[in-house]
Amino acid sequence: MTSATAKDRESGQVSVDRQAQEQQWAAEARQGDRDAFMQLVQAYQRPVYNLCYRMLGDAAEAEDAAQETFLRAYTRLRTYQPGRKFSSWILSIASHYCIDHLRKQRYHQVPWDDLPPDRMLSASDPEPEQAALSRERDRSVHQLLDTLPAEYRLAVILRYWHNMSYEEIAVLMETTVSAVKSRLFRARQMMAKQARQTGGADQ
Repeated sequence: MTSATAKDRESGQVSVDRQAQEQQWAAEARQGDRDAFMQLVQAYQRPVYNLCYRMLGDAAEAEDAAQETFLRAYTRLRTYQPGRKFSSWILSIASHYCIDHLRKQRYHQVPWDDLPPDRMLSASDPEPEQAALSRERDRSVHQLLDTLPAEYRLAVILRYWHNMSYEEIAVLMETTVSAVKSRLFRARQMMAKQARQTGGADQ
């Protein structure tokens, strides 16, 4: 119990230290320090790309969306509010871009295998057998995500892939906490229904 508590405290301290470092980089970037901004890009290029890919379903479009996200972030640094999580701010820019993109043109689904392996696995990569099972599971989940409206899909991604709180998602999506909970509930219902239908069709 003691070791677990100590580990939790250490993890919490790392999180606090990281936020402080990111806010320092953001402050320096706002003053024109490009090296500081590049530190933020390196810290968030993978999370931003993954969000864009899960939203758009296309590797090339996700790369373009990620680049556009950081370009917009750089030109809008003055609007970043010190004290706010930089992760919430940058993912907000990415999510709004993706939703606008989906609204402007028809969504084209591409094979999940288009996502490069290094994007799929975390820093602590599993064994090959576990990776294969994880990849198959992720493919199935991604297919279910494809069936959701853009706003529902975004809520699911932010909640379950980026571990955001209801309050953080509400701010990012410019809506209420109750609306976020409702979208997540409806999204789970829709995905469960689609999973049952797909399972029945495969039999």
